[in-house]
Amino acid sequence: MQITIISVGKLKEKYLKLGIEEYTKRLRTYANLNLIEVPDEKAPENLSPAQMEDIKNKEGERILAKIAADTHVITLEIKGKQLSSEQLAKELDQLATHGKSKIAFVIGGSLGLSGSVLQRSNFALSFSKMTLPHQLMRLVLVEQVYRSFRINRREPYHK
Repeated sequence: MQITIISVGKLKEKYLKLGIEEYTKRLRTYANLNLIEVPDEKAPENLSPAQMEDIKNKEGERILAKIAADTHVITLEIKGKQLSSEQLAKELDQLATHGKSKIAFVIGGSLGLSGSVLQRSNFALSFSKMTLPHQLMRLVLVEQVYRSFRINRREPYHK
C-alpha cells in the first residue's frame, strides 16, 4: 500500500520531526509512506473572509497538484467522522481489499482546506472536535496509521 500524507506548511519542531521519523521507520514494514509538505501562504493577522478563501484556494491548488487521479483521498476535518483506532484500521483494510492501494491523507493549514480539496475528498476524518495544531496532527496521524497496520495484522501494540 502507498500512503501519502500531504500537509500545508513546513514542520520546524524537532520533537515532532523525531516522532514522525520513528513511526515512518516502523511503517516501512507495512507500507510505503510518502510525506509531502506544500508551502503555506503567508497571511496577516486580521483577514477578511475573502482573503481567507483566497489563501485556502492557493494552498488547495498546491495540495491537489500532489494527488494522482487514482488516489483515495482522506481529508482531516473537524467536521469529519470520528473513528476509533480499530475503525480506522478496518477502513484501511477495506480500502486495500477493494483495490485502493494509493491513499492520501490531507492536513490543511491553519485556515483549513479549500472547497476544491473538500470536493476531491473521498472521506472526511476527524480526530477530535477540538482544534489541534496541524503540525501536531502529522505525528498523531502517522502513529494511528502505524497502529492500524498493527491491528490489522493482529500484532501486539500498547492500548
